[in-house]
Amino acid sequence: MANLAQEITSYLSTKSLSPTPAWLSTFLPTIRTNTPLPALQKTALFRLLATDITQSLTRPPASCFPTTIHDATIRERKLPGPLAVQVLDVEDIGRSCWSQVEAIEAAERGETTKGREIIRSVPSEQEAAEGVQTAGAGPHKLLLQDAQGVCVYGFETHAIEGVGMAMSIGSKLVLRDVVVARGVLLLNPGCVTVLGGKIEGVHKAWKEGLKERLIAKAGMGEG
Repeated sequence: MANLAQEITSYLSTKSLSPTPAWLSTFLPTIRTNTPLPALQKTALFRLLATDITQSLTRPPASCFPTTIHDATIRERKLPGPLAVQVLDVEDIGRSCWSQVEAIEAAERGETTKGREIIRSVPSEQEAAEGVQTAGAGPHKLLLQDAQGVCVYGFETHAIEGVGMAMSIGSKLVLRDVVVARGVLLLNPGCVTVLGGKIEGVHKAWKEGLKERLIAKAGMGEG
């Protein structure tokens, strides 16, 4: 079992994820040891991506945000990483709040738009359940949290595949050589790897409150 734990840890490290001994001790008893190793490794990755990294990942300083991350007097610096983070919030700052509310309501009615034409569509079961927004390309503003629980905002400077309003809350990203400008992360495809994942309860609560949050922001003059 010790060798198996080492094999799984080594595999996860290739994804820049370092699980705690406590997480491994809860994962290992749930698997069948006669399962092929590649399948076990993928299962471990899938389950780890569904966890809260503040509970499941180790916290070496080099893999977490520095204590001065929010210092706005530091004009610009680069964090070498790799640094695993999870998404706690995502906003489409390229569209007004009202247009996003309208898109959500159209999706609820099973409608999409093509130019000025309204087209009735049948959403997939998952889209209907989650109210997925497929339109709009950002840029996006993300609230990212490291394994220590430190939260930092990041702005998408160039479109990143897998980042958008349809992504799951709790999704894991790995940051490498990311630029921090006055306490804000500047995100682009060259410094962000999207691993995926979801924290089910957090994602559900976020989705359910999205429309109301957008309406509230619009009412405050933010869009």
